[in-house]
Amino acid sequence: MTTSTRGAGKAPAVLVLEDGRTFRGRAYGAVGATFGEAVFSTGMTGYQETLTDPSYHRQVVVMTAPHVGNTGVNDEDMESRKIWVSGYVVRDPARVPSNWRSTRSLDQELAAQGVVGISGIDTRALTRHLRERGAMRVGIFSGDAIQDDAALLARVQEAPEMTGADLSAEVATTEAYVVPAIGEKKFTVAAVDLGIKGMTPHRMAERGIEVHVLPATATVEDVYAVNPDGVFFSNGPGDPSTADHPVSVMQGVLERDTPLFGICFGNQILGRALGFGTFKLKYGHRGINQPVQDRTTGKVEVTAHNHGFAVDAPLDKVSDTPYGRAEVSHVCLNDNVVEGLQLLDKPAFSVQYHPEAAAGPHDAAYLFDRFVKLMEGQRA
Repeated sequence: MTTSTRGAGKAPAVLVLEDGRTFRGRAYGAVGATFGEAVFSTGMTGYQETLTDPSYHRQVVVMTAPHVGNTGVNDEDMESRKIWVSGYVVRDPARVPSNWRSTRSLDQELAAQGVVGISGIDTRALTRHLRERGAMRVGIFSGDAIQDDAALLARVQEAPEMTGADLSAEVATTEAYVVPAIGEKKFTVAAVDLGIKGMTPHRMAERGIEVHVLPATATVEDVYAVNPDGVFFSNGPGDPSTADHPVSVMQGVLERDTPLFGICFGNQILGRALGFGTFKLKYGHRGINQPVQDRTTGKVEVTAHNHGFAVDAPLDKVSDTPYGRAEVSHVCLNDNVVEGLQLLDKPAFSVQYHPEAAAGPHDAAYLFDRFVKLMEGQRA
């Protein structure tokens, strides 16, 4: 990715999909060239949390909401240390942000962090194209990076695909750190960082959990060196079929019967650890309005998602695995994609979505309480 902050918002820009579909608009954020997988997000708010979610690493996010940037950017709503999206696409950016917490505009923040974007295009047409053709590689070019269409298309088609991408180590912490419990400490959890969001250990800390966040390269010995009451595997980017090391670590945790909870990428890791396969969705689930049913209670939740891969597990039966019986605990009501797994003979479960969601929804916050109950049961 090559970028410049000069001339942002005035330079012409062009978005080129790998199948040749082209959209022309104006630069938004940094000026230059960037590449990634084109995906769309259905959230109408929470764009700062989306941008800083490590799960979006190497993705170009198309916002389906037409007006983006109204509330500007602040220093409190970051989910990680930086913006991770490789590109950003909006239809009608806010001209002037208005919020008492805002310290700068979204356009300024994108430019400052070197994120190339495009505005003024028909994002509805682009979203319909991705829904029909599927997520695909894309390039955004602005200013001096613009060449003839054939040359731009060739550059897009040379970019790496998301299938087969091993990305979690690129976004995870390189040094272990501790998030202390809020109030009385009740439990210790080892959290394997595959692209963790800041709100996740905070949600656990609210419940009296001291969270030891470990690098994606952590071994089973590293996990148990903190003497955990439970182990957590986080969200993250990339293809789960490449994540052999986290799968091996999770199998070591399952063998020791330690309470285990995984979200998003962690759900896919649990699926692989149990012997299920994973596959790439046509265009994935992204945004904060995805309906999921908890099959253990029958309750329907509106949930936050960001995943392009899913677990291939049977919906209609309990499966035998090397670690006992397992079943699909949650399912997406839009397309019957597996959204959660649980073991019936060991204290382990996972969900494919984000129960820590900020700015929301918070329908699934109870899952952290379910994790606490597993640790309480194991201690008893």
